[in-house]
Amino acid sequence: MRGTRIARSTAFFGIFALAVAGCSTDNGDTDTTPSDEPTVAAGDYTTREVSDGTTDFVVVENPDGTTLSYSAEGGVELLEEEIDGSTYAFKDMNGNGELDTWEDWREDSEVRATDLASQMSIEQIAGLMLFSSHERSPADGLTDAQKTYLEESNLRAVLNAAGSDAGVTVPWVNEMQAYVETLATEDTPYVPVNFASDPRSTAGSGGYNADGADISRWPSNLGLAATFDAEHTKKFGEMASAEYRALGIATALSPQIDLATEPRWLRVGGTFGEDAAQSAELSAAYVDGFQGSDGEAEWGDESVNAMIKHWAGDGPGEGGRESHTYTGKYGVYPGDNLDEHISVFQGALNSAAVMTSYSISLDADGNPLFEDRTGTAYDTGLMSVLRDDNAFGGVVVTDWGVMSGSNDEGAFFGMAWGAEDMTPAERYAHVLGTGHDMFGGVNDATYILEGAEVWQEQYEAGERDVDAETRFQESGARILNMSFQAGLYENAYLDPEESAAVLASDDKVDAGYEAQLASIVMLKNDGVVAEGNDWSDKTVYIPQSYDTGHAGLFGDATYSEGPTMDLDVAAQYFGNVVTDEVEYDDEGKVVSYTAPDLSDVDLVLVGMDSPNNGDNFSAAGHDTETDEWYPMSLQYREYTADGDNVRKESIGGDLLEDGTQENRSYFGNTSRISNEADLDAFERAVAAVEDSGQDIPVVSVLKAINPIVPAEFESDADAIVVSFGTSDQAVYDVVTGGYEPTGRLPIQFPADMDTVEAQYEDVAKDMTPYTDAAGNAYDYGFGLNYSGVISE
Repeated sequence: MRGTRIARSTAFFGIFALAVAGCSTDNGDTDTTPSDEPTVAAGDYTTREVSDGTTDFVVVENPDGTTLSYSAEGGVELLEEEIDGSTYAFKDMNGNGELDTWEDWREDSEVRATDLASQMSIEQIAGLMLFSSHERSPADGLTDAQKTYLEESNLRAVLNAAGSDAGVTVPWVNEMQAYVETLATEDTPYVPVNFASDPRSTAGSGGYNADGADISRWPSNLGLAATFDAEHTKKFGEMASAEYRALGIATALSPQIDLATEPRWLRVGGTFGEDAAQSAELSAAYVDGFQGSDGEAEWGDESVNAMIKHWAGDGPGEGGRESHTYTGKYGVYPGDNLDEHISVFQGALNSAAVMTSYSISLDADGNPLFEDRTGTAYDTGLMSVLRDDNAFGGVVVTDWGVMSGSNDEGAFFGMAWGAEDMTPAERYAHVLGTGHDMFGGVNDATYILEGAEVWQEQYEAGERDVDAETRFQESGARILNMSFQAGLYENAYLDPEESAAVLASDDKVDAGYEAQLASIVMLKNDGVVAEGNDWSDKTVYIPQSYDTGHAGLFGDATYSEGPTMDLDVAAQYFGNVVTDEVEYDDEGKVVSYTAPDLSDVDLVLVGMDSPNNGDNFSAAGHDTETDEWYPMSLQYREYTADGDNVRKESIGGDLLEDGTQENRSYFGNTSRISNEADLDAFERAVAAVEDSGQDIPVVSVLKAINPIVPAEFESDADAIVVSFGTSDQAVYDVVTGGYEPTGRLPIQFPADMDTVEAQYEDVAKDMTPYTDAAGNAYDYGFGLNYSGVISE
């Protein structure tokens, strides 16, 4: 297909004057005067210049609404086509003066991707296979390190792990997009940058997910599940994806849809709970919301590629240990329940991509579920279930660090569980053979290219069905399709004004807050939480607490302390807010708390985080100095694992040189919870109420990322509410009667640690739930409103 070529000049408005005249030229030396008004072409497409203060770019609006953009200083030229009496513009991205299939935005994205991939070399596609390590400082602009991996390794998938400040993100995105345009030549096809992000919209999380006015804030996935209303999840996907695109993000490393069958697992808070049917429904709603646009189930300028993770379900970590480190590299299936975990993924296989898990999957006897005793990326049997049995044709991505072994020279970390003895090149060839396309956390294509050589040698030896070029082009087409279907080839640049209008718009903020309110679960209410109460002239006491933290891969333990609920926000709801008197040592750590006189206090609110066992990188469950394995716990006080249900022989463990298996049992050992002070705060508040001689209601606010054993505090609480990743403001609205609770538990809260030990890591809802003084069992689906138990 051939169109009329409109050449660009250094003074880029010259191109548009020529278009108005209905002419084409090859030298672009016509002199014109720039105008603030859009220039109308011979037909109907219009153009305008935009600047973010760092990068100048041109925006082209076609008659049908298709938008194009390109750098004012780059080499992109326009092609024109007459369609039904109107003139349309296309970008000539390889400079050949022809409208190639992959340049034609009217063509199907898969057709375009296949066409372009067929023209790319192994070296160029190797760059597409890279998924960058975390980029955290867009305020630094385009760095030399970024230029290096963009140019020398052809990397085009960048993980944005910074905040949501459009003021620094928009210029960084545009600057990088303009840079990769300059790298395109006749022999090196243009590929825009596909920015990606982990979840960044959870109201009650820290880091770049923290409360703020930059984007709309929503409950966690577990909170969305607690609403028992898939419309909240669908709306979240539609609105958050628009905000992602306003930040230049076209791929979401989410949703996390692991089935939360192991209650101690450190990542339960990121899941949709432990019910497979509900998780599948919400996974589908999330993916549809992100990948649609303007509320329609089709790709558009608000669409974001969704990446469901972590195939085939990383929830069954033995004892709750997390697979980011060696302590949790074994996922166990004593209940032979892999199919239920897979069923959640089957509900959302229209997602653009799948991320695989770290874990080595073992059966009840400690044998691999399939043939390979390796992490999922290397597990040919488990990957065949995805690619062959379920016919998934999208992009498959390893989790970050999977391509490095912990013993590799210079490796900071490595999660190539079970494949440590392979060379890097052998790993890449093997993982390509299991059906993967991209490699998380890899900035350099060196080992991928060595892997291509290994693959070709295997092909020539009859060990592979296709040659290396064919295999690479297969992945290249899948990867490029994500950029084509999201419209990045047409419009990769961000207009600062348009981004500002989308981010944290009133409709999104309101919808997010409504979902937060709907997610809050009331478990107990002895007449405290009621409609119509006026707390504006009342006094509330909010105690303080601290968390000693856990050391991890990235440094020593981080100590934190402060009020258990936000005091400033509380002041918006109560006439007076009081808290503890705190004594600190010379290092700023708490020595003691003294509760105030509660004689004039009307209500006590105690925020209590889930018992803190550690994070993904703290190697929770193992003491490297003593080589002691210890239990994860769902209670605040010390828990010694010496009950009848504690395994004396672990299912998982490394194979030792003598042919035996390492025993990772924690029998007889004691938990290590770093925020036991949260329970101290609750008990201090209860004691202060007793000392006052007043009948002051005490409300426990559980900020849950895991199930919690309520036996330690329930009897002394007049009301218990659970917040799954919400803001404190939403909690105050519920507790003060501004919103009737509608949330229900998406996970069981266990009676004690004995029932936790008795349950199987891979089986849902197999614990005895806690039953309170009112006879209510804190089971899956339980919650209270003003009238009592919410019916299903």
